[in-house]
Amino acid sequence: MTDMNAIEISRPGEPEVLQPTRRARPVAGPGEVLIRVSASGVNRPDVLQRKGVYPPPPGASDLPGLEVAGVIESGDAAGLASAGLAIGLRVCALVAGGGYAEFVNAPVGQCLPVPDGCTDVQAAALPETFFTVWSNVFDRARLQAGETLLIQGGTSGIGVTAIQLAKAFGATVIATAGSDDKCAACVALGADHAINYRSADFAAEALRLTGGKGVDVVLDMVAGDYVTREVSCLAEDGRLVIIAVQGGVKASFDASLVLRRRLVVTGSTLRPRPVAFKAAIASALRERVWPLLATGAIKPVIHSTWPATQAAQAHALMESNQHIGKIVLTW
Repeated sequence: MTDMNAIEISRPGEPEVLQPTRRARPVAGPGEVLIRVSASGVNRPDVLQRKGVYPPPPGASDLPGLEVAGVIESGDAAGLASAGLAIGLRVCALVAGGGYAEFVNAPVGQCLPVPDGCTDVQAAALPETFFTVWSNVFDRARLQAGETLLIQGGTSGIGVTAIQLAKAFGATVIATAGSDDKCAACVALGADHAINYRSADFAAEALRLTGGKGVDVVLDMVAGDYVTREVSCLAEDGRLVIIAVQGGVKASFDASLVLRRRLVVTGSTLRPRPVAFKAAIASALRERVWPLLATGAIKPVIHSTWPATQAAQAHALMESNQHIGKIVLTW
């Protein structure tokens, strides 16, 4: 059989435009492996792609889906050997598209063995958020032990990952969330403090919680008018990292604070970056984070799983913002 089941975006629109389809099974090229997918993570960029505002990068599949877990079916023998992988091995992988399918190609360097003790559903929830958090919080923002990190949206997939990783590496964590229950969930995951942004000014609270010093790093998925307040609550030499613009692309802030406090305002997107860049993140994760997953010191947080044929319902759930942690499709 040379075809497969997949979920395609039939046209830009609401969740119901996600439709089951049959597609030709991909064939692994040089430097790639073909993965038989058992679980696919659902992420905010999938929603944006479905709406027609976040197209896949050139050369990527038009199918949504940026992370999968499953078994290596075939692939570049030399690449597999150099990466310490093999046909038949359970892996999770970051992909630039095509994850909502029974088979997907992935660059060898973006594949990681499923951590000991993890199910495929748990493993499928790892790549997109762990690659993103590591790249932005630890590489770009250089978060150090003893510093304070403010995470916007602490119960999102990114948020639950950032809380656990920052705590594991010795930082103090302040998270924001939109309800008292979600704030409690952040604290249960390890956050030192959680701020309900609907009932309190997160910037004022962050300054109060740090004794007026401010936070060292902000991980921001909102942008828009949040940037003004985030800059105001950064400590000297603080770093603001913007990774999404759910609150809008326009922002203003007091530039004199940037000068006086030597602040850094930066940001990044992961999907269009080259394979070599993503492979370097994978290598760092395998060395520094995968052992923590194997011991249970860090755990994937799964909110719910859905049969892949119910991808529309999974997207509706994500857009409702009622979830805590990751949403995963199963095949």
